[in-house]
Amino acid sequence: MAGQAGVLGATLALALAVLLADPAWLRALRHGVFDQYQRWQPRSGPDMGVRIVDVDEDSLARLGQWPWPRTRLAELVERARAGGAAAIGFDAVFAEPDRSAPRALPQLAALPAAARAAVLALPDPDARFAASLADVPAVLGFSLRPDGAEVANGAPASLPERARFVQLGASALAHVPEGGSVVAPLPLLAQAAAGHGALSFLPDGDGVLRRVPLVLRTGERLLPSLSAEMLRVAQGQTNYLLRADDGPAGGLTELRVGRYALPVTAEGELWLHYGASVPARRIPAWQLLQGQVDPASLRGRLLLVGSSAQGLQDLRFTPLGSVVPGVEVHAQALEQMLSGALLRRPAGLDALEALALLLGGLLVGTLAFTRGPLPSAAALLAVVGAFAGASWWAFSAQRLLVDPLAPALGVLAAFGVPSVLRHHASEQRRRWLARAFSRYVSPNLVSHIVRHPEQLALSGERRHCSFIFTDLAGFTGLMERIDPADAVGLVNGYLDGMIAIVFRHQGTLDRFIGDALAIMFSAPLAQRDHRQRAYDCALEMQRFADGYARGRGRPLGHTRIGVHSGEVIVGNFGGHTMFDYRALGDAVNTAARLEGANKYLGTRVCVSEALLAGCAGARARPVARLLPQGKTQPLQVYQPLHDGLPGPVDEAAIAAYAAAYRQLAGEAPQALAAFEALAQQQPGDPLVRLHLERLRRGERGDLIVLAGK
Repeated sequence: MAGQAGVLGATLALALAVLLADPAWLRALRHGVFDQYQRWQPRSGPDMGVRIVDVDEDSLARLGQWPWPRTRLAELVERARAGGAAAIGFDAVFAEPDRSAPRALPQLAALPAAARAAVLALPDPDARFAASLADVPAVLGFSLRPDGAEVANGAPASLPERARFVQLGASALAHVPEGGSVVAPLPLLAQAAAGHGALSFLPDGDGVLRRVPLVLRTGERLLPSLSAEMLRVAQGQTNYLLRADDGPAGGLTELRVGRYALPVTAEGELWLHYGASVPARRIPAWQLLQGQVDPASLRGRLLLVGSSAQGLQDLRFTPLGSVVPGVEVHAQALEQMLSGALLRRPAGLDALEALALLLGGLLVGTLAFTRGPLPSAAALLAVVGAFAGASWWAFSAQRLLVDPLAPALGVLAAFGVPSVLRHHASEQRRRWLARAFSRYVSPNLVSHIVRHPEQLALSGERRHCSFIFTDLAGFTGLMERIDPADAVGLVNGYLDGMIAIVFRHQGTLDRFIGDALAIMFSAPLAQRDHRQRAYDCALEMQRFADGYARGRGRPLGHTRIGVHSGEVIVGNFGGHTMFDYRALGDAVNTAARLEGANKYLGTRVCVSEALLAGCAGARARPVARLLPQGKTQPLQVYQPLHDGLPGPVDEAAIAAYAAAYRQLAGEAPQALAAFEALAQQQPGDPLVRLHLERLRRGERGDLIVLAGK
């Protein structure tokens, strides 16, 4: 018991260590569960007034390729202001001057002084854009470069201070990942904008974007994301209130923007709960610029300007299995913040999941050690089902991301390790039993009983099987002539070799009586090639018996073998106290009769036509049609070609015998002459001698009636 408790404790400790270490593979599995929850229940709710001004493929086709002149962007901002938009944000970084600006023209230096002055006196598109930005709550995007490089215009990356981060509790700097240097808008544009938001995303290892950072860091400075800054600017707020955990784990817990309290991860990220991309959220940019959008539809809206055009390569993978433009992600994050329908995964959930793993694992593991597989498997299913149900309820009703997988895997380990140990111990006992039992019973019968103990009952079934019966000629007289100790050693060696051949061909030892063996094939395990197995086994046994008799230096008689196939009833026969697995039926008796017929026929192996029909490539010569005592239908039997024939097979002699046998079977007058000729050529062939004597006695045909058993 102490050892079992130690194994269970070590298993649970390892599972807890894996849960707390949170390796990448475990996070990937957990994310897969949360993704499935979103596919089952995507976010839905009222229209929160967020609109995407989409620079789509149609807009590019109508108005030209991106980037557009800043005058056109200024016109877009002015139309948004005229419609009464609450704020406008750009999912783009305007880090370089407009290509159409006078001072950006490459040929400006080559112009005469007067012409150059006239060109420089033209209106500046960037100034026009900056003026439009100053008239409306506008947020410009910036990006972060992890390599710390400077911006393209050569100035160090910098942004005007538009917002302040007020920190409550521990400092947030230690928990917000370093983002690198800032790629900022042009100073002229940055000064005109009411806010600046980061466009940076950090997808997971599988490329799916599940969280959006609301707070980023460059050096010692905290910066907001585009969606967070849109929320601040739309409310006319100045401060972000950032709350961090003072506990040992640390990390951020909440970002408050005006009246909105946003739960964030320890790194300042917001879990995204995606909804379907609704057409009402999108306004094609060309329609807004050409005045085809009702100004009333813009009143109080939050506008995000971005592009869904594939050529601009701002596409993101979502848990819903779809690909959306980056501006769609910003829009959905902003909608979540406005609606308050926010996904949360508080830091305390790790401890709760660890406790669930520990309690569930103790329950299931204890049952696995003490009660066996069925109660412990039922407990496993109940515990894992409870984890899954609680996790789904937390997501669907409370918008909590509770991981059911890590505790379930821990409980599965608590079930699996004891189960494997119990199975190992049971397997060792089974193998010991099989080894001990197989000394007395055929190994394939032992294996069958071990795998199917339910068949240890008094029952039977009809099946087509093959049978071999063997007997050692002159055994009784031999036992009377030699020392008993020598007799035991001689017979045991003979039986060991014969039984080994049977087991090698996967036959079942039915029984042995003294030196005689009864073997069956296709029982208890069905064998489609049982006739071939029986034929090959009989020939190998006959070769072994001949070699064993020659090698012992004692006058050991030859082995007679009968082989037959037919339908029998196989099963357990006997009483409730003791029973025996065997076959009953005429096919068994016939095989035994064929073994005995060898003595009369002069052969050593006698094979029935029914068995030979299932042996591919077997070569045998017909012996006779035998009619055993008590039978009404004769049985055609054969002798394998290399049974008892001295030396290699003489094909000419075999052909001559076949021709003579056809005359015998047809009761032709020439049969006697044919066998007399064969006797001259093959004087040692017992079959030739048998038929010749029959013909000389006046018998006709190949039917032989056996008077005895």
